[in-house]
Amino acid sequence: MKASATFISTLKEAPADAEVKSHQLMMRAGLIKRLGAGIYNYMPLGLRVIRKVEGIIREEMNRAGAVELLMPVVQPAELWMETGRFQAYGPELLRVKDRHERDFVIQPTSEEVITDIARQELRSYKQLPRNFYHIQTKFRDERRPRFGVMRGREFTMKDAYSFDRDKAGALKSYQAMFEAYKRIFDRFGLQYRAVAADTGAIGGDASHEFQVIADTGEDAIVYCPTSDYAANIELAEALAPAGDRAAPAQVMAKTPTPGKSTCEDVAELLGIPLQRTVKSLVLATDVKNEAGDIVMTTVWLLLVRGDHALNEIKAGKVEGLKDGFRFATVSEIEDHFGCKPGYLGPIGLKKPVKVVADRTVAKMADFVCGANEPDFHITGVNWGRDLPEPDLVADIRNVLAGEPSPDGQGVLAIQRGIEVGHVFYLGTKKYSGPMGANFLDENGKPQPFEMGCYGIGVTRLLGAAIEQNHDERGIIWPVSMAPFAVVVCPIGYDRSADVKAAADRLHDELAAVGIDVLLDDRGERPGAMFADWELIGVPLRVVLSDRGLKAGTVEVQGRREAEAAAVALADAVATVKARLAA
Repeated sequence: MKASATFISTLKEAPADAEVKSHQLMMRAGLIKRLGAGIYNYMPLGLRVIRKVEGIIREEMNRAGAVELLMPVVQPAELWMETGRFQAYGPELLRVKDRHERDFVIQPTSEEVITDIARQELRSYKQLPRNFYHIQTKFRDERRPRFGVMRGREFTMKDAYSFDRDKAGALKSYQAMFEAYKRIFDRFGLQYRAVAADTGAIGGDASHEFQVIADTGEDAIVYCPTSDYAANIELAEALAPAGDRAAPAQVMAKTPTPGKSTCEDVAELLGIPLQRTVKSLVLATDVKNEAGDIVMTTVWLLLVRGDHALNEIKAGKVEGLKDGFRFATVSEIEDHFGCKPGYLGPIGLKKPVKVVADRTVAKMADFVCGANEPDFHITGVNWGRDLPEPDLVADIRNVLAGEPSPDGQGVLAIQRGIEVGHVFYLGTKKYSGPMGANFLDENGKPQPFEMGCYGIGVTRLLGAAIEQNHDERGIIWPVSMAPFAVVVCPIGYDRSADVKAAADRLHDELAAVGIDVLLDDRGERPGAMFADWELIGVPLRVVLSDRGLKAGTVEVQGRREAEAAAVALADAVATVKARLAA
């Protein structure tokens, strides 16, 4: 292809609202154009990258035995009501009405629709296992769309859904997709980790995220460098400290801490390590009647060490909090603790609360907590002696780097990542059960499908790849994702017949051997031409000039290389092939 046959529109400066590198560079390289908040036009070069990504995904999904179909963007709300997700999904689900006032959704995902297909088409165990996938536009009404295609509202996703007769078969399908995803991300040439993860709004019993490693990633990935352990921060287990709890060594005392409402300030004032303090967080759970009115509220006190952070995902798995919780209101806190937040603790409560202690807090002795009175904390607090043992002990905090790995094979490290893929084992409870999606087993009895679902963020992958592969000059695409593998840059294409003839011939020879090549026939000055292709990120550049042709050479330069190498014109095609293969 020649540059004049496509559309190139680069910018010297990124728009002011472009916060991360991928957003800045995609805008500057002319890959995307903003249409609205979180909604982008994909320009010709950006679309070429998307098609490259989709091609690899299709090849590996087909290789794994999945069958492609296409489900609508607009879906009847009745299906979502069958699973309860129409109400439960939240404001991210865009709900619309047609002219007849019938409810529809703009799909963020397609579990209900594919389950409806399965319950109509898959009637016998002889038709299983089965895996359907599609690559389709999605919409999630993000409260604050940001980071360009990384957290947009409209995006493209590949989602697949497996149907099996039993759990063993479902886990086999899950593993097949897990392996297919590894092949996909290997082919993209990205550094990534597959980590155990929470199932979130999709539901289910097991899941793994595929995270592209990048310093700007929103997710924290916990892993053990000396073993295979890896998990999302929401799921990574924080072990209890080894050994028994120490015996009390201090007398409990009410201690003045004027104006010191945080654990950090209290520790500094008292001259003690932050690890000696305990942080109080107050939650509430509501019981509602059929009309939706609150008939009973339970207040919960969660205790974590002063240097630790509450993990809300883990808290949501505590018995009693599983059906949903909220942070307590100030009035609820004052009613139970007799004090505003900042000096709260488990001693001297006005009304009973459910106390949940993190595993670490349950092992602490002589700790410091709030006195439930402004400007005071209590020092030398001990379980059993000064207050009852907690109602529940659970892992409710984020892990820290350097803590023991749950598999016992070393210590944990933490790095940032961008989620680009997710695989779920769903089972029967979330979709096939509520929707009555059954097949007939060998005995002619109806059984619910064991399901799995598997997603890849197609457009998000573009941003993730750029976050991992860029420099001060622009994008550095992996060959498999690049809009073009090679760009031929002739100096004086519009002025020298020899340069034009040689460039055209080289372009045609490269295309003839299957190389995705672009010839820049715009007649741009060398500096501007090179800057454009460095910004756009084409992996390999071949430069022709009158001077080089007289010497029988061209210059070949990789996008990551500081200098070009002179190559005999006669060897240019072979050199390019070898470089791309490497």
